[in-house]
Amino acid sequence: MSKIKRHVKNEMAVWEADQGIELQKIRASQRHLIYNLLAYLAISIIEYWLAAISKSQTLRADAFNNLSGIISTVLLMLGLHIAQDINDDDIAGIKLPNMKTKKFLGGDQRIQFVRWRYETIFSLVTAVVMISIALSVITDGFHGLTDPATRVVPQPIALVGAGIASVIMLVVWYMNRQTGRKLKNAALLASAQDSLSDAFTSIGTMVAIGGALAFNLAWLDGVTSIVVGLFILYSGIKIFFSTSLNLADYFDPKAEAEYRTAILDVHKVHQVVELKAHYNGNVVSLDATLTVNGKMTILESYQLSEKIERMLRKKFGIIDTDISFIPDPNSFKDKDVKGHF
Repeated sequence: MSKIKRHVKNEMAVWEADQGIELQKIRASQRHLIYNLLAYLAISIIEYWLAAISKSQTLRADAFNNLSGIISTVLLMLGLHIAQDINDDDIAGIKLPNMKTKKFLGGDQRIQFVRWRYETIFSLVTAVVMISIALSVITDGFHGLTDPATRVVPQPIALVGAGIASVIMLVVWYMNRQTGRKLKNAALLASAQDSLSDAFTSIGTMVAIGGALAFNLAWLDGVTSIVVGLFILYSGIKIFFSTSLNLADYFDPKAEAEYRTAILDVHKVHQVVELKAHYNGNVVSLDATLTVNGKMTILESYQLSEKIERMLRKKFGIIDTDISFIPDPNSFKDKDVKGHF
């Protein structure tokens, strides 16, 4: 077997191993999100039913907040389902030109990266849904405050709904956080942050309903529902901007600076001319252009690129690195040769 064939075979083996690990994480995350879906569904039904009985606008607003959790969970599960598809000739059911011929040129890698971006796309859709729900909740809250007929002190049963939601959401937050850290999955960690926010919202709902009951404040329920709506709006806008930046290929400059420093520490690397990191769903890939000794052989440059790629994978978890080399003009003593660069 020639060196080129061995290299291709090794590259494919490394890629398939990395892809397999990432797909296992995605499948585990998708299974975990089923529990989130069941929890949000149960809370939404209970809160909406008790809100109708107790006439509590705040509890109804919290039910809509958890409804957004159902929608976001379903969209995330759909995105993860697409992300774990490993067929080489389609994306989300859309047939592509024959990618088999490009298998050893990295074609299947690029297609898989596109699939993994669906996770981010569906997060963006979730943010839009959350913003729509928030605007509806805020509008209803203002309508309740301006209409004296709708300003009532909620029934004590509303406290039960808010209490149940608070407990369940705290459990969901803990499970999401632990599993997200274990799998190092951005979707679950984001879901954990969202569920913690939902837990605090439910706790705030319970406190507001308790205050309205204790002090007989008919206006407090409507004001709190507006606050809940504003909180949903803030969360939706935050997710929207974060996912939009990822889709626009924005990457944290501080993280890129760390990658640059780590590469410069590698022996035989003279300078990092250009470096750009990309998010592909939960996966980071990197493109870098480096200056090296112009007299370096092809074999030496190949070994150096492999060394850098292994280092970045081990230290930062970067799954794919594309490196280009430029000869350093200072490595040529002959002025005539040097003048060509």
